[in-house]
Amino acid sequence: MNVLHVASEVAPLSKTGGLGDVLGALPRALVQTGEVSASVVSARYGSIPVEGMTDYGLARRLRKLSVPLGSQSYDVTLYEGRLPGSGPAVPIYLVEHPLFAERPGLYGPPERPEQDYPDNHLRFSLLSRAALVIAAEFGLKPDVVHGHDWQTGPAVYFARRGALGRQVATVFTVHNLLFKGLCSLADAASLGIALEDLGPSGVEFYGQAAFIKAGLQFAHRVTTVSPHYAAEIRTPEFGYGLEGVTQSLGDRLSGILNGADYERWSPWLDPFLPVRYGVAPDKADQLEDDAWLATMHGKGRCKAELQRELGLPQRPRTPLFATISRLTDQKGIDLVCSVLESDFLAGNDFQYVVLGRGDAALEGRLRALAERHPTRIAVRVTFDEALSHRTEAGADFFVMPSRFEPCGLNQLYSLRYGTLPIVRLVGGLADTVVDYDARSRSGTGFTFAAYDTSALAHTMGRAIRAYGGDDASFVALVRRAMRVDFGWSTSARAYLHVYRQALRDARGG
Repeated sequence: MNVLHVASEVAPLSKTGGLGDVLGALPRALVQTGEVSASVVSARYGSIPVEGMTDYGLARRLRKLSVPLGSQSYDVTLYEGRLPGSGPAVPIYLVEHPLFAERPGLYGPPERPEQDYPDNHLRFSLLSRAALVIAAEFGLKPDVVHGHDWQTGPAVYFARRGALGRQVATVFTVHNLLFKGLCSLADAASLGIALEDLGPSGVEFYGQAAFIKAGLQFAHRVTTVSPHYAAEIRTPEFGYGLEGVTQSLGDRLSGILNGADYERWSPWLDPFLPVRYGVAPDKADQLEDDAWLATMHGKGRCKAELQRELGLPQRPRTPLFATISRLTDQKGIDLVCSVLESDFLAGNDFQYVVLGRGDAALEGRLRALAERHPTRIAVRVTFDEALSHRTEAGADFFVMPSRFEPCGLNQLYSLRYGTLPIVRLVGGLADTVVDYDARSRSGTGFTFAAYDTSALAHTMGRAIRAYGGDDASFVALVRRAMRVDFGWSTSARAYLHVYRQALRDARGG
């Protein structure tokens, strides 16, 4: 089975969140099943330097390709190579055009990433159409075209409408339904969306065109990135005006939990850490408690080094909380600010680290907190891959109080690093973290339901008490968390099943 992935980002070349991580790992996991050959098409943004691509073995093709888009055509060049990372070889093609290469950000200006470029509808229609031209020109012959999020809804649409000259199966994955890819109906028509597909049964959404509807309406099968989120997007609270569409999909919609790339996110392999620690779960199962604890000594060193790096006092017995995130209300950062601005900070002994960028008002609140409490709170308003690894390793608790969370990956990384997640029970967070129960000695983290400051503060208080309580219970909790396996192999098998369903649908059987 030959699968063509089309995506707006792929780690480590381009990434703003979980989508990039998924595309950096899922194609390899599919190939490892032995039943799929996979390839990936994405864009060469200005943030990806040419020398960086050659370091990854991507070479520029001399021949240009002409990409038809509506009544116009665009000449693009390509970088071709293999998906970076270990494991099976997966071909990757990066589309180069000034619409991508002359922009420093993926979707908007780096200094204000929440703002979209006004011509994103054109940029990602070009990427979508170029992917199908590449498939035809280079003989990729995909059986399945798999689009990811609104940016590649047009790829699903064009494939379904015969752009490859033959019928192929189409799969569309919703990574975040909030972002719809809106433009005017006239713009959509100019990009090649047929007149009969501009109505409510096509891409129309309250008088505009929504590219995410192109994926939802025209894919043979639709997936989301967790089972819980698949149910949530059928409701008004999480459907954002598209719940009628998602409800109409019936059993064509399913949820497949994202996996974690443990080759990049395991503390015993991580090259970004000052000292590695822990041991793979299969080996950990064979160790007595004392022997396992000996493998964990490095975590305390990682904590001390993180405190030093961020200018916090090195206090080994003070619980250290962390959040690594886009700084938006969606991620619950307003709740984090409210807890740290409340008397909870004065009444409890803990430190807090925040790493990320986003909403200017939230950035300002966090900076102000760090200035008022320099020995308690450290804030770095940046995206820093290496520091994110060191933070995962050095923290005791990882806080994700999301308003909504389609899957979430950081809670999976945190579990593997023995950094206990504190999460709100939404989306993939509800699917992956089990609440700690001291009496039964069960659970892998701490959970809460209500989206309010008191609920988060109460749950952080539970975590602080567990940290300062019975050592054996807390150590057992950390060990359970680190043994949980959310690797990609199970998810890859689930995608195989969806691909087979889509192929049967495409063949009318």
